[in-house]
Amino acid sequence: MFIQTETTPNPATLKFLPGQTVLDRGTADFTEAEAAAASPLAARIFAVNGVTGVFLGSDFVTVTKADTTQWDHIKPAVLGAIMEHYQSGAPVMQGSVDVAGHAEHSGEDEAIVTQIKELLDTRVRPAVAQDGGDITFHGFDRGVVYLHMQGACAGCPSSTMTLKMGIENLLRHYIPEVTEVRPIA
Repeated sequence: MFIQTETTPNPATLKFLPGQTVLDRGTADFTEAEAAAASPLAARIFAVNGVTGVFLGSDFVTVTKADTTQWDHIKPAVLGAIMEHYQSGAPVMQGSVDVAGHAEHSGEDEAIVTQIKELLDTRVRPAVAQDGGDITFHGFDRGVVYLHMQGACAGCPSSTMTLKMGIENLLRHYIPEVTEVRPIA
């Protein structure tokens, strides 16, 4: 098994491409080891000292390290954990675990929210997946769109510019009701 790695705009995050499907649908974001119990793959990666986050996409695994840890020190162990997982034949996720997606929204703004989600799915999410992350809809209130940034996007130094200059401009261009985009914690 050959696992490729790619850098991301976030220096604390590295993207690992195992050459096979990671998740059939959606994404899964684990920001602490305790939450990773639902994923044998994520739990195995969290066992590597210095790992602070694991994000699972369709064909990639994004790993975030602690600021005090160097990639040179943990990258071989992370590669080994991913390889061991796939060789073990264990599932990536155990049981019927909900994978991340857009938050539900109903009410008078439902048509606007449908447009927002469509633009995110067709224009934004494929681009940020290339960088090892995901952005999902969280809410819409009086012209403000609230988005949840995951994987390499969470904590990325360039995420604010991506959010304001890229996503906000895109949404405002196509949907006049949108006045601002804000991240949620």
